[in-house]
Amino acid sequence: MFKLLQKLKPHFEKDGKFHLFFPVFEMAETILFVLPSRTKKGAHIRDALDMKRFMFLVVIAATPAFLFGIFNVGYQYFLAAGINATFLDIVLKGLFIVLPIYITALVVGGLWEVLFAVVRKHEVNEGFLVSSFLIPMIVPPTIPLWQVAIATSFGIVIGKEVFGGVGMNIFNPALVSRAFLFFAYPKSISGDSVWTLFPEKVIDTYTTATPLAIISETHHGTVIDTLVTKGYTFWEMFIGIIPGSIGETSTLAIFLGAIMLLITGIASWRIMLSVFAGGIAISFLFNVLSPDASHIFAIPFHYHLVMGGFAFGAVFMATDPVSASATNTGKYIYGFLIGVIALLIRCLNPAYPEGMMLAILFMNLFAPLIDYFVLSSHKKRRLKRAAK
Repeated sequence: MFKLLQKLKPHFEKDGKFHLFFPVFEMAETILFVLPSRTKKGAHIRDALDMKRFMFLVVIAATPAFLFGIFNVGYQYFLAAGINATFLDIVLKGLFIVLPIYITALVVGGLWEVLFAVVRKHEVNEGFLVSSFLIPMIVPPTIPLWQVAIATSFGIVIGKEVFGGVGMNIFNPALVSRAFLFFAYPKSISGDSVWTLFPEKVIDTYTTATPLAIISETHHGTVIDTLVTKGYTFWEMFIGIIPGSIGETSTLAIFLGAIMLLITGIASWRIMLSVFAGGIAISFLFNVLSPDASHIFAIPFHYHLVMGGFAFGAVFMATDPVSASATNTGKYIYGFLIGVIALLIRCLNPAYPEGMMLAILFMNLFAPLIDYFVLSSHKKRRLKRAAK
């Protein structure tokens, strides 16, 4: 294969008849093989791990949540239909529903990346591999494929390419896609009916509402009792056998991915830890201020962790190295505020019982400002020491 690529390479290089498509050839070559060229001098980061391997590690870390999402989609389908199905039937149904969503995001995202690479005459950015993998995980299984295509286009083009491509964007492209869906097609991404493909055949012991939606409508009894009554125990939500976005339901699978990201050093533990710290802090404050046990303020933090997209956002979205704060101190501030804002939106806005998406996008906007003040503070302290 390598010899074949080397034989074809001159046709794609300068003055070759296919030179306009060199970015496509380079993408295929570097995905299949690690090339011998390495940075040898200059103020660059030198490592044995190139950008494509870096991105593939993120995809591998998110794979447990993706695979569980496939199973859960099939499980929720048969549960809503009141049909007893085998494990194989559940997995096959989940694949039938989820794979078209993923393929749509991958193809559309890849086409935009190749188009911009050819026009700008640079290498194909590897970021679309991650964005196209994450977008299907943060949408409901009932999302129309044409909406996935439009949202992916919006996220890649408006969320990234208009800023110059990977490394230049200020917002997480996958979250930009989800925000587009939320505001452009709210009926397709919110409400009870989007979480199952059989809303008209729901059996008595099953509800299509997500746990957060149920709690936001609780007016009597304790929030925990209400969840249990609806069939949502803590452990069921932790494992992920609940309605929700495809890859966000299983906190267990997400934590497996988090372990890999932390061991490999791909994700910042400072951001991840501070997101949870911010959520814990504001949750304890809400618990103190809660008027009664039925109020949404009464939700313990560990329940916030297993509901909605809090865990997924903290592990895979907030830690995006491009759109997050770059300074160590800034990472603590950035992550802590994400956790605080996410729960503020959840608990103070009953019409939108989630919050993680908006919290991360909001802090993406302020990440450069946080780093600016952190660096300014460091500079002032050093100048004071130098003056002594």
